[in-house]
Amino acid sequence: MPILLGSIVIMGIHHISWQSTASGLEDEYIHAAALSWITGDDELVEIERMNSFHGSPIHVVTAEIKRRTKATKSLARLGSEVLESLKSELDSRLDEENVLHIRLDLLDLLSGKITLTVPGDRPTIKGRAKLEVYPGNEAIEIASSTLQKAIEEAERLGLPENPRP
Repeated sequence: MPILLGSIVIMGIHHISWQSTASGLEDEYIHAAALSWITGDDELVEIERMNSFHGSPIHVVTAEIKRRTKATKSLARLGSEVLESLKSELDSRLDEENVLHIRLDLLDLLSGKITLTVPGDRPTIKGRAKLEVYPGNEAIEIASSTLQKAIEEAERLGLPENPRP
């Protein structure tokens, strides 16, 4: 559903994708359960088994939501507190391709807590929300409005629910 900002119509999210990588020693189904929780749909999760450059097995777990309403609801599942943090960090999380970058701590998520993080020693789930930005629109305004809509949805639905898969 479009958002009206002054005389400009804002469409919000075009699509959102989530990804996690499990080593051959990890249980890839734990990663899949986390992505399933974020998307709210088991059917969206795919596991690709392959070998790394050095030959060890890895599993790339992905989920992509191409429908705007479901993509916004996926963001809402993060809860208003996390979404407010994202909103305050838009300058560092929005790239020149109008993609909002999100990284969640996988271990925290599995223990029932949603935590924004940065790349490091702990496994993560990477989110990429592609925004619909048209000429005359400012990406930062669209991102802020989209996150605000997700915050309102989270509050309306009482999200986040317990993310423990």
